[in-house]
Amino acid sequence: MKNNIIKFSRWFGLAVIAFALLPAALQAQHKKDKKAQIQRIVEAQNYVFKAQTALPQSGSTRQLTSDFDLQISRDTIVSDLPYFGRAFTAPLNPAEGPLRFTSTDFQYAVTNRKKGGWDVVITPKDVHDPRQLNLSIFDNGSASVSVTSYNRQPISFNGYVTTRK
Repeated sequence: MKNNIIKFSRWFGLAVIAFALLPAALQAQHKKDKKAQIQRIVEAQNYVFKAQTALPQSGSTRQLTSDFDLQISRDTIVSDLPYFGRAFTAPLNPAEGPLRFTSTDFQYAVTNRKKGGWDVVITPKDVHDPRQLNLSIFDNGSASVSVTSYNRQPISFNGYVTTRK
């Protein structure tokens, strides 16, 4: 009887340890899958940056409640991002937002980061403003975008990237 209790205790202990380690193993596999998915969509130029926070150069951080995004594909970039900051010249059409544009002529350059992730530099050639979009994309899918303009203060956004639908 005592022998059976000891055997049961050993097996039960091993089962508890196995079940305790299972979530960690699954989480590690999920991270690898997520990194591979992010790498695939960045290299294929087929993703959407979803902005969650705007960080203007002057003023406070703003949490974005609406659906603002930057859609990137091989042949088109569609930007629907808000702008908070100072403009140095008045726009020709005040109804159009400074970061609401579609570009079909642009340069797209990707570099790998030393500690994981990618830096993407997009330079639109067929729109007057902005001058450059710098994306920092991390392995877990989080990302930040810095926008440099000719006639406005720079602005940054924090958010995440996802597959373009």
